[in-house]
Amino acid sequence: MSRILLFTGKGGTGKTTVSAATAVRAAKLGYKTLVISTDTAHSLGDSLEKKLGPEPVKVSTSLWAQESNILYNLEKHWETIKNWLTALIAWRGLDEIVAEEVAVLPGMEEIANLFWVYYYDQEEEYDLVVVDCAPTAESLRLLTLPEVTGWWFNKLLPVGRKLMPIATPVMSRLTDMPIPDKEILDSAEELFYRLEALRVLLSDPKKTSIRLLLNPEKMVIKEAQRTYTYLNLYSYPVDAVVCNRIIPEKADGAYLEKWKKAQLDYLRDIEERFSPLPIMKVLLLDSEAVGLKKLEEVGEYLYGEKDPTQVLFEGQPMTIEHNDGRYILTIKIPFVSKAEVSLLRSGDELIITIDSQRRSIMLPQALLERQVKEARFDSGRLQVIFEAD
Repeated sequence: MSRILLFTGKGGTGKTTVSAATAVRAAKLGYKTLVISTDTAHSLGDSLEKKLGPEPVKVSTSLWAQESNILYNLEKHWETIKNWLTALIAWRGLDEIVAEEVAVLPGMEEIANLFWVYYYDQEEEYDLVVVDCAPTAESLRLLTLPEVTGWWFNKLLPVGRKLMPIATPVMSRLTDMPIPDKEILDSAEELFYRLEALRVLLSDPKKTSIRLLLNPEKMVIKEAQRTYTYLNLYSYPVDAVVCNRIIPEKADGAYLEKWKKAQLDYLRDIEERFSPLPIMKVLLLDSEAVGLKKLEEVGEYLYGEKDPTQVLFEGQPMTIEHNDGRYILTIKIPFVSKAEVSLLRSGDELIITIDSQRRSIMLPQALLERQVKEARFDSGRLQVIFEAD
């Protein structure tokens, strides 16, 4: 069974470097490893100092790398749908080349890139697939489309198939607009079910782990926490947080002292916000992390004696469920009594205080406009219930 590691976070936090370093480390340990970039602004090849393409390229012993390409992916995964959209847009008067570019709908690129993960899992060709994700978790949120569109596919698609033999000849006489045929509906249905299979794969904690990248900076921490909350909302398994670019203690100078002091405060904040997830730390390097030798150093520092393919944290300390129109946020807080816990809502944050310890949780968009209806604490679990739809 192959393992899948996804690295995501705000742009500029060092996702590509950490992804590449993890892959280099795993390959060094003997795992047949593929590192793939699904970010549209590719820099994986620059990091590895290797020219990459839309199919895997061998980089070293046990290590392959790939930079996905949207047009190549569309041809591979759903050429039929893309060709129909291109024809439809060209029919509206756009140049055919422009129409082909416009036919790439929002979200298609991220999803098409992630389909490689599903493909490699089915093939079982690699022991480990490391994914350098796009700057945010938006591509993972798109995987919930089967839940949202399930009714349409299950109810309307069979109706569409029955009406097609009648409607297509009529429409063909009335207009020269390209009409979706059986092949297109088959392709759309296959896409739908493949999307659902990919979502199931990426939410399986035995096979997949997501690792959040951040820097010790206020805005980056908040973005990472919001991403973490969203990932919990969709039951994606996060097993670690990687804090990158920490200024070394030995670095001197009055200018750096201010930065070091600020980073110490932010590191304490990160520990509070993401506990009990393990916080892995990477120091700010004295030069660019480019090339296999430098990436190997980063991987050794990051993981030490740990095996990067292992699950670093099991379970979900926080879950968000949608039940009867209400959202229920549940947080595990063991070894405390109800009297020790206090809760405060402040804007887009929930602040939980236990004695002198405080934890702030960024609320996802779905909960921002909802008021807290009630809170319960029982058997080491805090449940915060938001008002119904």
